[in-house]
Amino acid sequence: MCQALSPPQILQLLRDYHGRMQQAVFAHHGTLDKYIGDAAMATFGTPLTGPDDATRALRCAHAMVAAVAQWNEDRAAKGEPPVDIAIGIHYGPVVLGDIGGAGRLEFAVLGDTVNVASRLEAMSREVGARILTSGDLVAEVEMENGGELPAFAGLVEGPSRTVRGRERRVDLWLVPKDETPGVAFAVPANHV
Repeated sequence: MCQALSPPQILQLLRDYHGRMQQAVFAHHGTLDKYIGDAAMATFGTPLTGPDDATRALRCAHAMVAAVAQWNEDRAAKGEPPVDIAIGIHYGPVVLGDIGGAGRLEFAVLGDTVNVASRLEAMSREVGARILTSGDLVAEVEMENGGELPAFAGLVEGPSRTVRGRERRVDLWLVPKDETPGVAFAVPANHV
């Protein structure tokens, strides 16, 4: 899209997108960690964990899907192309703290959990998923909901896959791309 847009149009597109993602994250009591270009990284359970962090992250992902779907309807009415994005969600411990040098520190969420979520988001296109989650996320959502995956989840089990930088395979669950319109990037995490 950026090839066909002017700099002010690119900035407005990103503001519109980021605003919708921010609204979904905050509505589900998540923390918007940062924007990474056209991505938004959100955490659930930072800085303090809660009893439903994984469920709220998954609900947020579905809210993001709905927000982008509505936005795409508005864009289509104006003759603008749709926005097509994907989400990766993983659950696990993170490192939370300040990183950087003496001249500039940045509060950050780091670790394997963040890396796996990012790689799931990237892998989503390859496997045809709108939302791609790990089995760890699904297990936590089930535990938070009396041992069952809630009806809203809309997830189907996929194959386990090797994720770059990880020794053990990751079990995958997904919302197929052809069943839902766009979504963003979220990382549910628990505080270590």
